[in-house]
Amino acid sequence: MKIIIGLGNPMPKYKGTRHNVGQIIVSYFQEINNFPGFKLKKKLEGLISEGKIGEKKIALVLPQTFMNESGRAVKKLITNYQLPITNLIVIHDDIDLPLGTIRIKKGGSSGGHNGVQSIIDHLKIQDFVRIKIGVANEKRGLVPAEKFVLEKFSKEETMKLSKIKDLAIKTLENILNEGEIKKQTFSA
Repeated sequence: MKIIIGLGNPMPKYKGTRHNVGQIIVSYFQEINNFPGFKLKKKLEGLISEGKIGEKKIALVLPQTFMNESGRAVKKLITNYQLPITNLIVIHDDIDLPLGTIRIKKGGSSGGHNGVQSIIDHLKIQDFVRIKIGVANEKRGLVPAEKFVLEKFSKEETMKLSKIKDLAIKTLENILNEGEIKKQTFSA
């Protein structure tokens, strides 16, 4: 089984923000692959939808902790499913990549992302797959990072987001089918 985590913040006020792009991508994956609806699993602190792609079992997870506490939910999931870290894929925003850029990475530091750092801190390991979704625009350098990530996408950006979602899903499907992870960058 693979666990695919879509990072973001819970609560409706964060819906459509840059920081929640991981949840946007995972929710889209759930929808287009006809996985069952997400169900809250309180003890795992996440909304979970389980299904299959071919013969591969997949658990899609939207942690219901705040971004900075994502590691708490991810650790509970890994422990509950008794899976190795190699079965974990985390999808999250990256404010250093332009909107429309997607980067695959395995291991390494958090790059300043608090949700990824929380996962590293709780798991005590960095060796998991990340799909980083670029969310930067021309305002990025003018607004503090903690404020920028909580801004909602503009109408123009939301239109571009449909192409980004499609590319992110294709990227995720390639990872699931190929199994081997190479650092790569794509643009929508």
